[in-house]
Amino acid sequence: MDVTDSPSKLGMLDIKKLLIQYAVPSIIAMTAASLYNMVDSMFIGHGIGAEGLTGLSLTLPLMNISSAFGSLVGIGGATLMSVKLGQNDIDKARIILGNVVLMNIITGLLLSVVSLLFLDPILYLFGASADTIGYARDYMRIILGGNVITASFLGLIEMSRSTGHPTRAMIAILIAVALNSLLDYIFIFLLDMGIKGAAMATVAAQLASLCFVGSYFFSNKNFIRFERSIFRLNRSIVGGMLAIGLSPFLMNLCSSGVVALINLSLKEHGGDAAIGAYGIVNRYVLLFVMINIGFNQGMQPIAGYNFGAGKYDRLKKVLKYTIICAMSTSTIGFLLGELCPGAITSMFTTNTELTDIAERGLRLVLILFPFVGYQMVSANFFQSIGMAKKAILLALSRQLLFLIPFLIIMPRIIGIDGVWLSIPMADCIAIILTSVMLWRELKKLR
Repeated sequence: MDVTDSPSKLGMLDIKKLLIQYAVPSIIAMTAASLYNMVDSMFIGHGIGAEGLTGLSLTLPLMNISSAFGSLVGIGGATLMSVKLGQNDIDKARIILGNVVLMNIITGLLLSVVSLLFLDPILYLFGASADTIGYARDYMRIILGGNVITASFLGLIEMSRSTGHPTRAMIAILIAVALNSLLDYIFIFLLDMGIKGAAMATVAAQLASLCFVGSYFFSNKNFIRFERSIFRLNRSIVGGMLAIGLSPFLMNLCSSGVVALINLSLKEHGGDAAIGAYGIVNRYVLLFVMINIGFNQGMQPIAGYNFGAGKYDRLKKVLKYTIICAMSTSTIGFLLGELCPGAITSMFTTNTELTDIAERGLRLVLILFPFVGYQMVSANFFQSIGMAKKAILLALSRQLLFLIPFLIIMPRIIGIDGVWLSIPMADCIAIILTSVMLWRELKKLR
């Protein structure tokens, strides 16, 4: 087998070229995934109105919970896959694929059933009011009904990346984005289906993309493929997968709680309009966060393989290059948000109240944003090399130890600005903690 077409290239080829090869498709895919969310917001904001946009914002905590279960299985499985391929353990790598598929189905079904049974109480807990819960309920009933599709789609995307096919993952997400945009327009504007149409467009687009990415794992040309023997749960693999995936799982779970707390604080100090404004701010920030996640996903198989192979010089190089790229991206996001917030918010709505609140929030939230890229890559480094406990600490500390106390205290002192400022204040402490832990780990690797 040609080395350029096998996993061994991760331990041999130039680090910069590898990072570009793996990160660019992931960045395109993650940017597309962010646009996936932004498209829904834009169509709902202009096609349904401010209350529809606020209703969509209320679903963010529940969507984060869904992402948490997806990352628990998908990212944990992808990291295990990279390490096993680095150790040339192909048989174990194949069984990992089967376990990822089975666990995605199990967790997807479990989340759907529980969430649908208690949907209204959950949405009220997340800040819904009598005026906005109808929109949020209609959207989430359809999204949760297709949750197994979403979980399976995200799981196979991660498997494609970790088995050396990042371009395949990128194409799958691009298909989902393009189809979702087309169906959003048809369902919302032509068929007048409202927010239900947006949800149906999302699930239909993911189903089509799942069929695309799944078809590759049926091919005999792939050395990691679907076989009857791999579809059985293996205790050690599931345990390892969940241990590694616990960090992004807890991070997303905490994000859900934090977003709910932000919604409640904004509702108290600014009403439903403030919640809608946060949805705009969140979507913009998420665009650049997703680009940096793309860099992380490009780094992950390279770092995991070289750590498994004991090639620590290459491991440190990929970390360095990824940090430089991520900080550059975050700086661009900071400059655009600070210099032209009005142009950004007008993409989502023409409602004056919403745009005024969102512009102010955007400027405050982005104060330390250039350094967020560094913190994200450094924290993900521990996850990429299988150091689950350290990754979990960094994932939890920013939100549980730092952000939540600020969210409780700051709004009581300075009102709605306290909600916005809590985010960069927590970022500051998280950046310092991450730097200390990273420095200690790199010192060991010398």
